[in-house]
Amino acid sequence: MSQAFKKKNMPLADLKLTEILNRLQNTHPVEKKEITYLLGLSDPKDVYLLFEAAQNVRNRYFGNKIFLYGFLYFSTYCRNNCRFCQYRNSNKILPRYRINKAQILTTAGEMADAGVHLIDLTMGEDPELYSSSEFGFEQVVGMIKKVQEKTGLPVMVSPGTLPDEILKDLAKVGVTWYACYQETHNESLYKNLRPGQGFKKRLAKKRLAKNLGMLIEEGILTGVGETLDDLAESIIWMRDFCVDQARVMTFVPRKDTPMADTERQDTLKEQIIIAVMRLVLGNVLIPASLDVDGLDGLKARLTAGANVVTSIVPPENGLAGVANHSLDIEASRRSKKSVEKILKSCNLKSATIAAYQDWIKKRQSL
Repeated sequence: MSQAFKKKNMPLADLKLTEILNRLQNTHPVEKKEITYLLGLSDPKDVYLLFEAAQNVRNRYFGNKIFLYGFLYFSTYCRNNCRFCQYRNSNKILPRYRINKAQILTTAGEMADAGVHLIDLTMGEDPELYSSSEFGFEQVVGMIKKVQEKTGLPVMVSPGTLPDEILKDLAKVGVTWYACYQETHNESLYKNLRPGQGFKKRLAKKRLAKNLGMLIEEGILTGVGETLDDLAESIIWMRDFCVDQARVMTFVPRKDTPMADTERQDTLKEQIIIAVMRLVLGNVLIPASLDVDGLDGLKARLTAGANVVTSIVPPENGLAGVANHSLDIEASRRSKKSVEKILKSCNLKSATIAAYQDWIKKRQSL
């Protein structure tokens, strides 16, 4: 049967989906309404085609290689009151910690020895640092420099909306990545999720870090009242800003937060967003996070087109995750060895450190 005859007799919805997927796989631009259409797919047959197309694009750029990130949440104190976050300042029940420089260096070294490609250093907007002006941050900059020297690996920092001068200092010591998630690019929804935090200020920090030569990770949260149009707008913003890594995470309601009674969304939506980001954004890094469903949710996110596994956390260090405070950590399921078993079942494998560093060099040269 000829292709022309097949297309002529194809149902209109199937024809529309096929044409959009073909255009995206051939790097042709699509409009917002088409992105919204893909985000709204629900028929298992359509979702399968979406995931298949996303895998094709990932394989074109990255082959079967996956990058692995070690995650180190070094301070769980935060001055903010994000309505979705268990680490919000007003949550006095959750245990908190700050780990010292020696512990950070030891744990980072363990991650490097295990074979991760990057060290992700994360903290809340710790009031002890943010109230001590630049002096406190200078100690953090020095610690990050030591982590880079000890591990020989690229570092990502996720410390909130740092003062401009500190961002410049981080760029001077060679920090590769700056992550500062907007969660949504709908300003009204943002104000509800992040009360008291400037929408434009957060965007400006990313622009400054980018201008300073750092690679940028942007992140969105799904299941918090956003519309399909909101999600499409975020993906378009990421495309136009030329983010280097694009993350989506499903909101996990936590007790003792204002959004504790929110009905948890099926993580299929997260997988669909991953696939659409892959198709629209092409050659960017897209994480499959272990923070929402742990190791059990990894295969589904890889199937949707992700090519980075975060966040690998070593056990027996008392460290926390983000969405789920302790999910799979002390059970040793967030290890490189455990992750690689899942990769093998997907006909994927971890990349070499040299391959990751080569990708970074090429990205920085754009």
